[in-house]
Amino acid sequence: MRIAVIGQSVFGLEVYKELRKEGHTIVGVFTIPDKDGKADPLGAEAEKDGVNVFKFPRWRLKGKGIPEVVKVYKATGAELNVMPFCSQFIPMEVIDHPAHGSIIYHPSLLPRHRGASAINWTLIHGDKKGGFTVFWADDGLDTGPILLQRECDVEPDDTVNTIYKRFLFPEGVKGTVDAVRLIAAGNSPKIVQPEEGATYEGIQKKDNAKISGLLKHSCNTNGATAIGQPLEIPGASQPGLVTKAGLVLFGNDGKTLLVKNLQFEDGKMITAARYFSSGSNASVELTEEEKAFAEQMRGVWKSILTNVDAIEDSTDFFKSGAASMDVVRLVEEVKLRASGCQLQNEDVYMNTTFQDFIQMCVRKLRGEDDEEELVVDYVEKNINNMTIRMPHQLFINGEFVDAEGGKTYKTINPTDGTYVCLCVCVSHRSRSLFRLSAMLADLMEEHQEELATIESMDSGAVYTLALKTHVGMSIQTFRYFAGWCDKIQGCTIPINQARPNRNLTFTKKEPIGVCAIVIPWNYPLMMLAWKTAACLAAGNTVVLKPAQVTPLTAVKFAELAARAGFPKGVINILPGSGTLVGQRLSDHPDVRKLGFTGSTEIGKHIMKSCAISNVKKVSLELGGKSPLIIFSDCDMDKAVRMGMSAVFFNKGENCIAAGRLFVEENIHDQYVKRVVRVSMEEVRALAEWCQENNLFLNVNKMKELIVDYHPVTRPCFFFEPTIFTDVQDHMFIAIEESFGPVMILSKFKSGDVDEVLRRANATEYGLASGVFTRDISKALYVSEKLNAGTVFVNTYNKTDVAAPFGGFKQSGFGKDLGQEALNEYLKTKAVTIEY
Repeated sequence: MRIAVIGQSVFGLEVYKELRKEGHTIVGVFTIPDKDGKADPLGAEAEKDGVNVFKFPRWRLKGKGIPEVVKVYKATGAELNVMPFCSQFIPMEVIDHPAHGSIIYHPSLLPRHRGASAINWTLIHGDKKGGFTVFWADDGLDTGPILLQRECDVEPDDTVNTIYKRFLFPEGVKGTVDAVRLIAAGNSPKIVQPEEGATYEGIQKKDNAKISGLLKHSCNTNGATAIGQPLEIPGASQPGLVTKAGLVLFGNDGKTLLVKNLQFEDGKMITAARYFSSGSNASVELTEEEKAFAEQMRGVWKSILTNVDAIEDSTDFFKSGAASMDVVRLVEEVKLRASGCQLQNEDVYMNTTFQDFIQMCVRKLRGEDDEEELVVDYVEKNINNMTIRMPHQLFINGEFVDAEGGKTYKTINPTDGTYVCLCVCVSHRSRSLFRLSAMLADLMEEHQEELATIESMDSGAVYTLALKTHVGMSIQTFRYFAGWCDKIQGCTIPINQARPNRNLTFTKKEPIGVCAIVIPWNYPLMMLAWKTAACLAAGNTVVLKPAQVTPLTAVKFAELAARAGFPKGVINILPGSGTLVGQRLSDHPDVRKLGFTGSTEIGKHIMKSCAISNVKKVSLELGGKSPLIIFSDCDMDKAVRMGMSAVFFNKGENCIAAGRLFVEENIHDQYVKRVVRVSMEEVRALAEWCQENNLFLNVNKMKELIVDYHPVTRPCFFFEPTIFTDVQDHMFIAIEESFGPVMILSKFKSGDVDEVLRRANATEYGLASGVFTRDISKALYVSEKLNAGTVFVNTYNKTDVAAPFGGFKQSGFGKDLGQEALNEYLKTKAVTIEY
């Protein structure tokens, strides 16, 4: 068909391009005149293509079409007018002239919200459904027959931008082109709009855009605190509040509206949170280096504002003709010249003159950009001879915030069943990395006793173990990966088969983007560190869900990360249930990598969800039933001591715990006796210590308090060490993971190495394994044949931040720790150049 496109903007541009791809002839593009020397995107693109472009300032005068304009239009011979976002000012003699008439895109589900600002009114009225309509133009305002409609859900947190970018723009372009297809095929309907449910919304202007206080529909501020400075609003039933989150307006339905930015009559914008201090900042005196930067930026402004003769301090970016795409360019140009000055688009909108812009950039470069103080609502407890201060809210975009509806749950101290604090649960979201990670490690070390105490209360970890391992290794991990931040590199590759052989191929390692991390309850802080440190070193942002029962060190970590200077949004902590938060992270299309440590059952479910959602990258560290083989030529003392540690370390709540010990038959009985004796001595010593410290009266009293241990379902006290002997391969306890202080012993025939290897490998798990022998040949042979990601020889549990850690088979895939962990959070790009 011969089509005339009447409209403007990037939306009109995309419709125009798609219609050309469909094979239609665009006989003319009718758009707006150039503004400040810059053409509209639609007109600019059509001019490049050699399509006739007309830029009439108006189509009609005193209600009648301008004859010269109408004549030019009719000369194009259009068979259809396509009008993306076109206004009502096109004369009817143009609307009705083509053989197929005229169609218009409108961003609402007509007949609802006829008129201007339809998207805004969809949100203002609290509609549950939004969408767009392509309709046949008539002599009314958006009243013509409906050709095509598409709808979408309106989410609680939707804004004009989110609903437009998510649906109304991309699907609107497709829908407009689909409508033209229907017309071309002769299948286009004309459905008369019903009058029932019809609404008309007038054009909003400055002189009628008053706040009336009669807000019928508004939205919750999602945790924005109601503590702030009152601001009188003319006509409102009660004053607004200027808070750290923005300006809170109160509706008569008990709900609130949060205003992030304010614009004054002179066009200047500020963040609403700074309303009362917007004019308080004095100008800073620039150093010689900063003056040089200012002159560089003056050149950048000149390259963008080509119609301006000279960039003065008073030059206004937008009044000089800049558009939104120029804002993006300006922000990127600043990054190229000053990596330490990380701008957001809104920084440009709020500093529109060149002088204000330079002052803002310089303050950011000096670290004096008025960053708000981190506000933390602590729960305090006096314990372990100190006062510990625990955050207990979600940590999102650099702020501690309450969940929607103020939802909370209790976190339990598993040593005595008392609750530690109420933790918020979620119910719906410069300096180099080296310096940031190193500073974070220093802060963690400074707070190590506090972190260890919180870890003990939250997970039941022994304090000394929490201090050395849970916290100590976490600090080591961040220091280790801090060293990798500036050493991530690709390689060059010869491609000899290519002809002519003048080629350069190299690889680049790039961040994945948004990474989700889901961790278990047995090592809350250490599991966080293992994954988060590598994720951040690779240049990603992280959304971490701690175990529902052990969230406290994670939110304390968030506080320390914020104080270390990590930019807002880089680290986010979302406590809550796995079925809600974990599932949403698995399903979310913006998450490109998910790292999980937990059970095999849940790992399978996560892997499936990640595949269905967007085929996101996954690494899984799952269950284990790690075999430990003890040969008769071992160092018996060491084998007993390390064998018990392999089982009972961290109360047996250890993913690589030795799930089954195979002891050579000629030392089996001796080994069992020594293990039992040592176990009883340790239980007796524990009972005496408890009695001395008034924790329990005696061993019998301690036994009375022992309950089945399952931290997800109920609090508990202690489960005493348990030893099973003569366990056969078919038994349940020989197959399934115990995850508690349970030792499972089996014997094997002397000298039958291959048989014990067959039994050790006869499991679907492959996380870790071990062997004790003085025979180096036997040790190397067994370590080669054991099908597990980690093999310990004459030791156990010896993990290190530099050694990769991960399993085989149903123990998962991917690695934590070591250089290999970085690959889990990087993607490799190959670039080939012919010269």
